[in-house]
Amino acid sequence: MRILIVEDNVALADELSADLKRCGYAVDWLADGRDALYQGASEPYDLILLDLGLPGKSGLDILREWRATGMQRPVLILTARDHWVERIDGLKAGADDYLTKPFHPEELQLRIQALLRRAHGQVNQPQLEAAGIQLDEAKQAVIVAGNSIELTAAEFSLLRYLMLNVGKIISKSQLNDHLYDGENERDSNVIEVHINHLRSKLGKSAIETKRGQGYRFIGIQQP
Repeated sequence: MRILIVEDNVALADELSADLKRCGYAVDWLADGRDALYQGASEPYDLILLDLGLPGKSGLDILREWRATGMQRPVLILTARDHWVERIDGLKAGADDYLTKPFHPEELQLRIQALLRRAHGQVNQPQLEAAGIQLDEAKQAVIVAGNSIELTAAEFSLLRYLMLNVGKIISKSQLNDHLYDGENERDSNVIEVHINHLRSKLGKSAIETKRGQGYRFIGIQQP
């Protein structure tokens, strides 16, 4: 999953980026509102963390323009402004959630997880679960039939994206767009290697290959 951080506080942005990367997210960072307005709408981010007090263009103006063009990806506002009126303004502008600085990293991670599940139609679930498999995001592992199976960081990121899109055919280009940030070189052959590793851990039928199209997460088939 690929996240854009729009934050002009360099120290906070660095801390957020490090925390989110440890959680298996691909992260891009921008400090200027004008850059964020364009890149946030043009790149296939899964979620955007948006500060309000930005140079160039305010976070609220950016959000209003995004929503006016029909952009629907989740936006979580991060701000030091804690007055209730400002919270209402943010929600009216189209924010999906609102977190006041300072905040605990775990709270942010849980809010991000909930927003991503909701954006993919998996509401009212305390954790990501699809087709007989539960994903333990804290431990970066999967639980199958009560047994925990450890994953590498790359396997975890890939499986999370496939599980959020269970039943859908996902192309290699989509996986590259959503699993890597804007600076990393993307190699579709690496995706194939991780897919094979996941099959060895979950079963060959857990992920289906659609020749010329991509992959589809099937999960554990019930007898």
